[in-house]
Amino acid sequence: MQCERLINLAKNWYLHVKDETMAPARMIQFIKDHVATCDICLADPEIQDEIEKITELILPESKIPKAVRLQQEKENNPEEEIEEEEDDSETNENEEEQDEYIEDDDELGNGDFDELD
Repeated sequence: MQCERLINLAKNWYLHVKDETMAPARMIQFIKDHVATCDICLADPEIQDEIEKITELILPESKIPKAVRLQQEKENNPEEEIEEEEDDSETNENEEEQDEYIEDDDELGNGDFDELD
């Protein structure tokens, strides 16, 4: 990073993240907002790589938007993409089955099990 202002801001924001007074995703958004309006940052050819590194360090994987995670996984492991799509379809089928059972249970009344005794 070539922008001293961004370096100081990022350090300050990171302290807030460590103290849990700022969400890591908010810090990343503040960095991106600064970069979009700063002439020094806009001229820095490596700034996007640095933002990506910071994101990987402070943002838990579960908080990274799913579309971004999938894109990163495609870039890293193009062969695993097919397996993920199959897993997603199985998960959706299981969720639909569970929803179906829940709907069936909703139809039962309080005295419906009295006949079984």
